[in-house]
Amino acid sequence: MKKIQILGTGCPKCKLLFANAEAAVKAAGIEAQLEKIEKIVDIMKFGVMSTPALVVDGAVKSVGKVLSPEDILKHLA
Repeated sequence: MKKIQILGTGCPKCKLLFANAEAAVKAAGIEAQLEKIEKIVDIMKFGVMSTPALVVDGAVKSVGKVLSPEDILKHLA
């Protein structure tokens, strides 16, 4: 099962990235655990200085932009 984390403080872009991640998981038909990381200290543990960020299985895949569901799918393969 994939673990997908969205790093962000709860801004509209962060919420949109989370929704897009949900759509990507649904489109792929895979099982995934989605998690929001909103505390700055926890976000900094990933070395991320700009949000929103996408993390898949512990690896930072995108920083500072809202990926479309199609773009997120590429990181789930």
